[in-house]
Amino acid sequence: MNLPTGPPAARDDNQDDTASTLGPASSSASSIRSLSPLPSRRRLLRQKNQQQQRTISFACAVLSALCAGSVTAFGLYGHIFQERLRYSQFQVNGVASAASVAMYILVPVLGYACDRAGPAPLSLLSAVFFGSGYALAGVLYRRAAAAAEHGVAAGGQHNAGWAYGGMIVAFILIGVGTCSMYMSAVATCAKNFGRGRHRGLALAVPIAAFGLSGMWLSQLGSRVFFERMSDGTRGDVDVFRFFLFLAGLLVVVGLIGTFGLKIVDEQDLIDDAVEELERSGLLEGSALFSQGRMERGYGAVDQDPIDEDDAGILDPAKDPEEEEEARLKKQWVLNAETQRFLTDPTMWCFAIGFFFLVGPGEAFLNNLGTIIKTLYPPTIQFEGAPTSPATHVSIVGITSTVVRLLTGSLTDWLAPSPETSHVQLMSTPRSLLQRGQFTISRVAFLLFYAVILSAGLVVLASGLIQNHGERFWIVSGLVGAGYGAVFSLTPIIITVIWGVENFATNWGIVAMFPALGATIWGLVYSAVYQQGAKRSAGIDGGQEEDLFCYGVQCYAPTFWAMSMSVWIACGLVLWAWKGKNGWAQRGIVV
Repeated sequence: MNLPTGPPAARDDNQDDTASTLGPASSSASSIRSLSPLPSRRRLLRQKNQQQQRTISFACAVLSALCAGSVTAFGLYGHIFQERLRYSQFQVNGVASAASVAMYILVPVLGYACDRAGPAPLSLLSAVFFGSGYALAGVLYRRAAAAAEHGVAAGGQHNAGWAYGGMIVAFILIGVGTCSMYMSAVATCAKNFGRGRHRGLALAVPIAAFGLSGMWLSQLGSRVFFERMSDGTRGDVDVFRFFLFLAGLLVVVGLIGTFGLKIVDEQDLIDDAVEELERSGLLEGSALFSQGRMERGYGAVDQDPIDEDDAGILDPAKDPEEEEEARLKKQWVLNAETQRFLTDPTMWCFAIGFFFLVGPGEAFLNNLGTIIKTLYPPTIQFEGAPTSPATHVSIVGITSTVVRLLTGSLTDWLAPSPETSHVQLMSTPRSLLQRGQFTISRVAFLLFYAVILSAGLVVLASGLIQNHGERFWIVSGLVGAGYGAVFSLTPIIITVIWGVENFATNWGIVAMFPALGATIWGLVYSAVYQQGAKRSAGIDGGQEEDLFCYGVQCYAPTFWAMSMSVWIACGLVLWAWKGKNGWAQRGIVV
């Protein structure tokens, strides 16, 4: 990304103070402004309108996030792909990985677009991708299921391969739609509330809603869109009807977000960032910024004595030159902050740690249904404590939601607060040290919940759950809590260290890493599962019987390796925080 050749002029936000020192004319203007009650009323009206816009945008963001995570309900029907469509475990993971890769790999691009064009276009894009993706998946599922009922010959091997490729394309579209809707929601909250004391909670709410989406959608699917068994009891989810419902729902939500998601006072955020970056000397040509401020500020004696904010209310039409200046200033600041983000070594250490941390959680969620199926032999119908995929998708969703809201609130209360909402430079939190205020770093919270995530993986790998499905809630709860907290704390840490102006781009770069992690661990799990199926069936492979696996050998090696991956991630994050030239040594408040 190239920076503009020259920065635009910046306005002085303190014209009243500067003008009062220049002579009678400016003093008279300031007196008229101070005596007139109208600007104050207009200012209050403007603040009220802004608060209403923030509230509406926040509600739309939560609604979007509450529906955007539909793909996290994959565990509800992943095993049905295996049973009805005769997919192998590799093929099931291929579909899930297609959605995960599409969801994460395009996050930097969509985040870059969100920072520069706003969240509304991304919400519209999500409606298009979600609608087409789920509609295509539903049609392909119905055709493939009908063909599988009559054997492969009914549809032909060529058609079966084409249908699987089409399913991959459908879930790629779903993944892009998920990324677009999620990014538009979280970026809106980060920028509208990132300068307040409760930035953590403001970010945690849409992120928690995203985690909750898998829970309520899986419950809805299993309780409303279910198949009726021959004896009248409720069977598995009707995948075709469920997909068509999701297509319609997400199109409507995407359109609501197109009109409701809006960044309030973004230009003020950019102006503040310009001043801080100028003072730091990070912006080349900052003298031109200062020169523009001098020309517009000290030369403003002849201006109408009405506050700029009030003038904007009286005459909402903007000067084209001012609009172009604002656009160039925004581009200048965002490019400068992107460059600083990419050249920070601690960012890459943090991002790689995120890769090792989130990949195991993603793979667990994608394979939840098949993991549960390995707990008992296929010939035994287990009755007792609930072990259905829908139940444990809900457990993951509930624990994830509670922990995300809890960590957002606790970090607002206990974590140190930087003096700025923009990119942090070399600083020392002397004010906190002088007051002796008790604080707990956000990184400490992150490491604590990473250990909880690894504990859930270790419990599963140890075989403690095998033949005891009533204990599976331990794994679901621990993994859900750890995974949810990590996904909540990581974007909060990014806003605290690198600011909110360029949040969507920065978060998009870091969030891209789990795509590779989820894919790798999905492949590892599939390979271990298939080898376990061959051993449990006593065959060398290639037979229909080895599609299904039972026993600890189906998953234990994978989850021992996953737990080690989480421990490696903890070491990398700890190094970024406390290592040489880390955040602590640089005096960065986190």
